Amino acid sequence: MESKFLCLLTAIFIVSASCKSQKNLNNEPLEICSISPMTGFTRTGKCETNYWDQGTHLVCARVNDKFLEYTKSKGNDLSTPRSWFPGLKDGDNWCLCVFRWVQAFKDGVAPSVVLNATNKEALGYLRRFGVTLKDLSN
Repeated sequence: MESKFLCLLTAIFIVSASCKSQKNLNNEPLEICSISPMTGFTRTGKCETNYWDQGTHLVCARVNDKFLEYTKSKGNDLSTPRSWFPGLKDGDNWCLCVFRWVQAFKDGVAPSVVLNATNKEALGYLRRFGVTLKDLSN
């Protein structure tokens, strides 16, 4: 029992330590994307990242019905409520995976981006796909 508790404390420390002082696209402290519903890979409300975030949940987007239908058609249903998830609706903010946002952008259905709540680390991934900061602002 004690070793499980120590493992849990260690994991919490590593996750919280790796998320300290992350910056937004304006090189300022990362702002909260949403706490209702609670978002972020670390479930802090921020689009923070760490070693375990293989999905790179870095883009804070204001989702809309068009995007929610699109992502559902791609196998990621964000609109259907489940026991652990309230389901998203038009106007909710959510930390999206960079790659899903780029895919939606290229298909003309990307939701708007909340720049102050989008992680600066997203820029490196976006550049690989030819997406610029200006693209995010539109």
